[in-house]
Amino acid sequence: MRSRLCFFLPAVLMVAIVALPADAQKKGKAKAPAAEYPPKLPDGKTVVHESSPALIEPPASLPRDVEVAKVAPTIEFRYFPGQDYPGRPWSVWGESLFVGGKYYAAIGDHLAPQGNAFVYEYDPVKQTIRQIVDVRKTLGLPPGHYTPGKIHSRIDLGSDGWLYFATHRGSTRATTDANQYKGDWILRHHPGSGKTEVVAHGPVPKHCIPVSIVDPNRLIFYGSTAPGTGGDAGGKFFAYDLKGRKVLQVVNDGPARAIAWSRSTGRVWYTRRSDNQLMRYDPARGGAPVAIPGEIGIRAASAETPAGLIYTVSQGRAGKGATVFALNVKTEKVEELGPAAAGTQEYITALAVDPTGRYLYYCPGAHGGADRDGTPIVQFDTQKRKRKVIAFVAKPFTVKYGCTPKGTYSVALNDRGERLFITWNVSRGGRNWDCCGLMVVHIPEAERKG
Repeated sequence: MRSRLCFFLPAVLMVAIVALPADAQKKGKAKAPAAEYPPKLPDGKTVVHESSPALIEPPASLPRDVEVAKVAPTIEFRYFPGQDYPGRPWSVWGESLFVGGKYYAAIGDHLAPQGNAFVYEYDPVKQTIRQIVDVRKTLGLPPGHYTPGKIHSRIDLGSDGWLYFATHRGSTRATTDANQYKGDWILRHHPGSGKTEVVAHGPVPKHCIPVSIVDPNRLIFYGSTAPGTGGDAGGKFFAYDLKGRKVLQVVNDGPARAIAWSRSTGRVWYTRRSDNQLMRYDPARGGAPVAIPGEIGIRAASAETPAGLIYTVSQGRAGKGATVFALNVKTEKVEELGPAAAGTQEYITALAVDPTGRYLYYCPGAHGGADRDGTPIVQFDTQKRKRKVIAFVAKPFTVKYGCTPKGTYSVALNDRGERLFITWNVSRGGRNWDCCGLMVVHIPEAERKG
């Protein structure tokens, strides 16, 4: 497998603004032209639309048991504003949200110890995208103080009307006393008033917050942490009362990756980092999380379906690829549904489930490398337990628009399951990605029927 989550990698591995093509590195040829900032589409366009047979032309790496859509989708693509200088690199790391007719996503420059991270709102009706959160401005810290260059958590809407999310480091070496690091922040933004404010600073002292999910009804923020320099060793699980502004629970050996939340029961589940043991936390009972039977992988988790199921996908490892599971929130029974990959890439970090609970959508190759399989956008039929690629976007977008979607941590469906919103890490000619773009995939009705 190509990689693991970026918060386990040294920053030097992330430097990818301008890279030599493979043949140029070997033969000493000239470097690829430096990428321009802000990124631009051909002919001065702010948005392009693509709907061609090339979108459903499979690469040679496609497994025989993976289907391909018969009808090509219509796809919109644009770059996020605000990418006015080279990041290290500009990246998307957290799961996005579609709610109230709007799409919300975050990107950051990955710089450290002083970085920038932003949240955006996209209105698909007005076709407008605007920056609604500037983390640096919200924190208002003195010069030289640690300022996070990433939002690695989810963006979730609480019942109080606020969007909640958390910050995360850029470089792993930035979280030091010399940089005035005391821990990362839980923030919130109110789309109606436009106000952004700090909810908590360092709910787990000297720990970053790469993973989260919010219970909107009980207003509990659940998080998984990664220690900064000087922080207690090992990642932790914590529960934070957003209304009372207090920590409810902190335990060692926290989630290996994602946290699954049940709308109907209020419970959350995660797999323990040390041994992949399935753990459950019940806010009605409190106390520490408890171990429960069940073999499951939770690198990403869907919302609960009308049938009371949460779908998860494991992190592919040597000897076993990424696998789709179903967790029954009432019985806690776990069922393995089948493989998730659509080629050589196994790493999947975000799942979107349609309103019926039948179809899952995801994009393998989250941390780069998706283009090796044509950058497939996958629809998983939970009834038939089959994978179908609804579009291969790498080649058409590289050839026509000079941009290659390399991977994503961010997918979301609209309320009717008709449009899939994806925030991509995009390369404009270099070996790795250098900026972020927003894609809206209009899924043909014919591909959403059994």
